[in-house]
Amino acid sequence: MTIHVIGVDAYALGWVGVELRDGVFGRAVLAASLYEIVTSSSGAAVIGVDIPLGMLDDRWRAADTLAADQLGPRRGSVFRVPPRAVWQEADFAAANRLCRELTGAGLSRQSWALRPKLLEANAIWERHPGLLFEAHPEVSFRTMAGEPLQHAKKTWSGQMRRRDLLARHGIVLPDQIGPAGQAPPDDLLDAAAVAWSAHRVATGAALSHPSPPEENNGSKIAIWY
Repeated sequence: MTIHVIGVDAYALGWVGVELRDGVFGRAVLAASLYEIVTSSSGAAVIGVDIPLGMLDDRWRAADTLAADQLGPRRGSVFRVPPRAVWQEADFAAANRLCRELTGAGLSRQSWALRPKLLEANAIWERHPGLLFEAHPEVSFRTMAGEPLQHAKKTWSGQMRRRDLLARHGIVLPDQIGPAGQAPPDDLLDAAAVAWSAHRVATGAALSHPSPPEENNGSKIAIWY
């Protein structure tokens, strides 16, 4: 039986997905919403997403700190996810103020900018908890390489290194990738890395930060790789 998984990364205009079948590249897709990818992915055993899934009630998540600690020069690619109530605020000022009250530290504007996609992904995750799993591309690439990556993902050296790592693990991205080729190259590479982790989840080979996952109201919160 074919193992069908999808890795999804959020980008400026929506979402980009890379589909693997038995660990090998199948296709890449663009969508305006994550919901569109989920509903069109009939037969997918696992959908990995590069967006935080699950928030705690009154503190930062352990997953983000543990992941950042593994990444060396790439640790800045992981942002700490504030408590659930922070994301329910209507504007950045209120969210930042509540974040400080609950955690003692503020919220970055970069994190707040992800709010619409984060809320969309979490709504789907809560309805389909066995289908969506959180992954982080830099954690995936670090695992493939066995060491932190030295070059940032937007540099030529960084992109060539990441494409080579994917190829070494059986994911060969074609030069012509169809309409998804309109997405930035680093987002496509990230989606492919998330798909690699999704395949590991589907085959029982994945590890997680933390291990075991944190639990909150019956949900298991972790970054899988």
